[in-house]
Amino acid sequence: MPVIRSSEAVVHEMHGARFVSYATPLTGARELCAWRGEIPAGTKAPAHTVNREEIFHLLSGELLITLDGRGERVTAGDTVIINPGATLAVENPTTEVAISWVTTSIGLEAELADGTRVTPPWAN
Repeated sequence: MPVIRSSEAVVHEMHGARFVSYATPLTGARELCAWRGEIPAGTKAPAHTVNREEIFHLLSGELLITLDGRGERVTAGDTVIINPGATLAVENPTTEVAISWVTTSIGLEAELADGTRVTPPWAN
């Protein structure tokens, strides 16, 4: 039975945020991956278009999520469903760190506005 202890999670940093990956092919996942996101106060991640569905659940804090040009303030307990092909931007306009939990299928890629493709190591 694969059990990933919090002390064994792999930490990545990108665009001012911290991603703590738990479920990946390297830890035994076959179809899904999952990670905790830590979005510091004042962070504004660049808009990116995803190729896989993501389920983004906010555990604590508050964020401004812009999905396909429509902004929505989300608070702890809210879940955002991001469909493949959607363009997503995340901003933490508050003074507190926001903590999220994200689940998606293995193979997630994101494309930035300038055409750069990003393959997050915590999602593959």
